[in-house]
Amino acid sequence: MITVTENAVKHLRTLLPDGPERATHGLRLFVEKGGCSGLSYGMSIAPAEPADATVQAAADVRLFVDAESQSHLAGCTIDYHDGLTGTGFRIVNPNAVRTCGCGTSFESARG
Repeated sequence: MITVTENAVKHLRTLLPDGPERATHGLRLFVEKGGCSGLSYGMSIAPAEPADATVQAAADVRLFVDAESQSHLAGCTIDYHDGLTGTGFRIVNPNAVRTCGCGTSFESARG
């Protein structure tokens, strides 16, 4: 289960396309090899891939999680922060045993 905060939902509403695409698009979240700690988070506004899991963050906002990334992201919280020290989505990941100072790279306890 992934939790999406109200701040993240509000910001996602501004990013989602208008018109018919809005019903099929969401924040697609995935993990890829790379970064200082071995794995990096990736995000895009896109439709779901066939094997993606769907998290209904709100009635009009969905999060799609890449099938291969689900074990690395189980229990995460997705937040959005807009402040002087940085703006963007933040992922609080209980599966991360080590993170990098950049905030987008981590080492997973799940291998």
